[in-house]
Amino acid sequence: MILVYALMALAWWGGEWLGWRKVERQAALVVIILVALGLNLILPAGHAVREITGRYPQFWALVLVLGSIAVLYGTLVNWLRSIALSREAPVQADDPAPMPPPAPTADPSRLTGEELTRYARHIVLREIGGTGQKKLKAAHVLVIGAGGLGSPALLYLAAAGVGRVTVLDDDTVDASNLQRQVIHRTDGQGTNKAESAAQAMAALNPHVEVTPLATRLTLENGPDIVVSADMILDGTDNFATRYLANDLAVAARIPLISGALSQWEGQLSVFDPAQGAPCYRCIFPDPPAPGLAPSCAEAGVMGPLPGVVGAMMAAEAVKIITGAGSPLRGEMLIYDALWSETRKIRLKRRDACPTCGTAQAAPTPKDG
Repeated sequence: MILVYALMALAWWGGEWLGWRKVERQAALVVIILVALGLNLILPAGHAVREITGRYPQFWALVLVLGSIAVLYGTLVNWLRSIALSREAPVQADDPAPMPPPAPTADPSRLTGEELTRYARHIVLREIGGTGQKKLKAAHVLVIGAGGLGSPALLYLAAAGVGRVTVLDDDTVDASNLQRQVIHRTDGQGTNKAESAAQAMAALNPHVEVTPLATRLTLENGPDIVVSADMILDGTDNFATRYLANDLAVAARIPLISGALSQWEGQLSVFDPAQGAPCYRCIFPDPPAPGLAPSCAEAGVMGPLPGVVGAMMAAEAVKIITGAGSPLRGEMLIYDALWSETRKIRLKRRDACPTCGTAQAAPTPKDG
């Protein structure tokens, strides 16, 4: 069997050195496998040649089948990629002259060949496709907080190809953050978190434009920061910022994806009164009394929990931008990591809400 492997390696890399095309090297591999299969079928058991070429014909038959599946899969991916490229830049069949390249500013959401490869697993999803990926590239998401929730959310937004991300955080990286804030590194201690996150995102995906802001969200700077954003992801751990982010999102008529953590439990919702859902202040009219909702520093938090909830926040953002599925508008998802349980509760708008000014009632359990 080692002899056959050696011949296959020689055909593949030796053929590449000789300038053979990929299809020619693949054909050489098929020939070698077929010869090995034939020898194992023809020669009697115990024959010396059969012994050094694998002994069992079933093995080479399986290799041949699996190799064929891999080649067909690669061909299918390339075919889908060519279709996407043809849709991006259609060519007139009756035009003998080559088409001039489009102006760079003609379509800022246009996907390059490298991006088509990078986002191929998105593009083959029926709910996203090339159209949805272009929407992601054209989107601008504001993320408040590059801590436990912001870390995974920012990494997945960058990986997903969200074109513009603004990161807002005035804190610096500390050793105590590294147990859960996975976007930061040990050698980044003392660095502003927004700057540290921007570096990690740029390293992950250079096609994403990241704007780090080493400041805290305030009533004075908030309107200017939010004005061009399509949505806000709030990963902060203080109620003053949560209420301010909610008020700014309602005023701008954009969704607010809000997550929260405590010890082993996380919660997630999309507050979007412009689409009929309640706002954050509908559900939490007043901040809790001191001591009733301790921070992660005071109560502790299980390290992977922010990764779970933060990744779900990024998933909600992708769904909203692309129009896929059903976002958590008017619902709150609660995840209990200690007992591996999830549940949903329905949320209703409140007539007396001073921010969005509608509906009523507290959360009620969701049927089913």
